[in-house]
Amino acid sequence: MKSLTIVIPVLILLFILTNSGCSDSSKANREIKSTDSQAKEINRKGNTDLNKNIYDLKVRTMEGEEKNLSDYKGKVLLIVNVASRCGYTPQYEGLEALYLKYKEKGFEVLAFPCNDFGGQEPGTNDEIRTFCESKYNITFTLFDKIKVLGEEKSPLYARLTENSVPSGDIDWNFEKFIIDKSGNIVSRFRSKTKPESEEVTKAIETLLN
Repeated sequence: MKSLTIVIPVLILLFILTNSGCSDSSKANREIKSTDSQAKEINRKGNTDLNKNIYDLKVRTMEGEEKNLSDYKGKVLLIVNVASRCGYTPQYEGLEALYLKYKEKGFEVLAFPCNDFGGQEPGTNDEIRTFCESKYNITFTLFDKIKVLGEEKSPLYARLTENSVPSGDIDWNFEKFIIDKSGNIVSRFRSKTKPESEEVTKAIETLLN
């Protein structure tokens, strides 16, 4: 009986210590997993934030020359894919009006002709330029015709569509992206949103001020 009196408390003590150790270990494992998850999330967001900037990219002018987008540092940009035979083509007028209104404050429109949607931009660069200048008196910058869909998607549009809100492929001609003075993607507007709309002008004015 005396030996049992000694053994039982010892067994109880061992049981308590063992369970306590397992509990602490389990808690520690959970904390490690939680920390790992947070680190991965921070890294993921960090990479996404880096990809929002377009200044490391180059584009091609209508004359075939390379242009560094970092040349626009300090300016607010509106980047748009355009077409000459689209139902949204009259938006050229609004784009030009927007450019004239804000250009003295450091605003630029960068237009990229594209034939990916309904074959609505079949012309050469010279034909596109002539159309824009004669029909809409365009004075903002027109660039070389590009692809915005598929395997030949331009690096610029890959960056824009993957890192904007909402993300995803361009739906049609005249989608608009707003870039801040540091080269970061800030806003995206679908084709139906007119350049002179309150949403677009407010986004531009906020960044210019």
